[in-house]
Amino acid sequence: MSVNPSPDQFHELMVDDEPALADVMACVFGVQEHEVRTYQTLLDRPASTVEELADELGRDRSNVNRSLSTLREKGLATRKRRLLDGGGHVYQYTATPLSEARELMHETLDEWAAAVHHRIDEFDASPAE
Repeated sequence: MSVNPSPDQFHELMVDDEPALADVMACVFGVQEHEVRTYQTLLDRPASTVEELADELGRDRSNVNRSLSTLREKGLATRKRRLLDGGGHVYQYTATPLSEARELMHETLDEWAAAVHHRIDEFDASPAE
C-alpha cells in the first residue's frame, strides 16, 4: 500500500477539531470524496452490485467501477462473484468493516510516520553553509 498522506489534507486535519470520516480517509488513503461515499454506501448495503451502487449514488456505472477498484486496492472493499440462475455471473461488493478500516488507517499513518522519522534521521547533522 502506498504510504503517502496528502500534506494539504494532513494540515487540514490538524487544524480541524473534529474531522469527518471522509476527510480522514481522503487524507490517509488518498481517496476522493465520491470514493468515500461509495465506501459508506457499501457499509449500509453489503453485497451490492455496480448497478445497484450506481443507482443508489446517482453516478455512472463506469465511475462507480473505478471507485470500487480504488477501494479494493486500498483494502476498503472486497468483491465476490455470484453465479446467476440464467447463466453468467455478477460481482457483489462489500465494504471492509469500519473497525478494520480504522485499523488500516492507523497502520497507514504509522508507516507514514516511520518513513518521515527515518527521513528526518538521515538529514546531515552539520549546518548547511
